[in-house]
Amino acid sequence: MLIEKIIDTLDRVRTTNPLVHNITNVVVTNFTANGLLALGASPVMAYAKQEVQDMASIAGALVLNMGTLNETEVEAMVLAGQAANEKGVPILFDPVGAGATPYRTETAQRILRETKVSILRGNAAEVAHVIGEQWSIKGVDSGEGHGNAISLAQKAAAQLNLVVVITGKEDVITDGQNTYVVRNGDALLTKVTGAGCLLTSVIGAFAAVESDLLMASASALVSYGVAAEIAANNKREEGPGSFQIELLNQLAKVNGDHIRQMGLIDKH
Repeated sequence: MLIEKIIDTLDRVRTTNPLVHNITNVVVTNFTANGLLALGASPVMAYAKQEVQDMASIAGALVLNMGTLNETEVEAMVLAGQAANEKGVPILFDPVGAGATPYRTETAQRILRETKVSILRGNAAEVAHVIGEQWSIKGVDSGEGHGNAISLAQKAAAQLNLVVVITGKEDVITDGQNTYVVRNGDALLTKVTGAGCLLTSVIGAFAAVESDLLMASASALVSYGVAAEIAANNKREEGPGSFQIELLNQLAKVNGDHIRQMGLIDKH
C-alpha cells in the first residue's frame, strides 16, 4: 500500500509539473535545474530581493539552500520564506554546512526562526547543529558521529515542529510521531557535488503535489534512491562523471515497476 502511494505521488509530479522556486547555491544550480526538469517538475532559480516574494508566492514549493552563503542571499531567503508562508507554500530548507562555522549555524537558526519551514533536509551533523547538538563535521560533509540518526531526527522534528529528513547510508524521515527509514540509493551519490542539494529540491517537487509532507518526503527519497541505484548499476565502471549524467536520465525514466521491484522503505 505504501509503495503504491509513492508511485501515485511520483505520477502526480509528472502530470502536474509543479513550479519549484529554488534559492540555492552556485555550485549546484545547473544540476538542480536539470534534475528537476528530468523528473518532470518545473524549476525556477530566482535570487533577487526585488522578485523573490512574487516568485515564492506563485510556486508549488520553495527550496532554500545555504551552500554558498552571502548576506544578500540570506535576506532574499527570509523574504521569500515569509511570502511563501503567507500563501501556504511549503518551504524546504537545506542547512548546508551548519556546524562548520558559527555564521552557518547562526544563519540556519535565523531562517528557521524567521520563516515557518515545512521540511528540513540535511545530513546528521547539519541537523544536529541546527538544534544545538554536537556531531562531527568537515567542511560541508558530515563526520561519522556516534549518535543515533533516528533519535536525532525525531528530536529535531519535535523541537522544530516540522518534518525532518536525515540522509546518509540509510535515510530517516519523521514528523516526530511517525518515522520511515529508506534504504535506497548508492555510495556513488557521495562522489557527485550537489546530489544532496538536488534531493532537497526533488522533495520540494513532491511536497508541491502532496499535502502530507511525511508521505511526500518518503516518496521523493524512494524515487530518487531507486533512480540512483539504476544509474549506478549502469555506469559504476565509468565513474562519477558518467553516473551524474545517468542519474538525470534515470530520474526521467524511473517508474512504478522500478519502485515496486526495488523500493526499500520501512515504518520504524
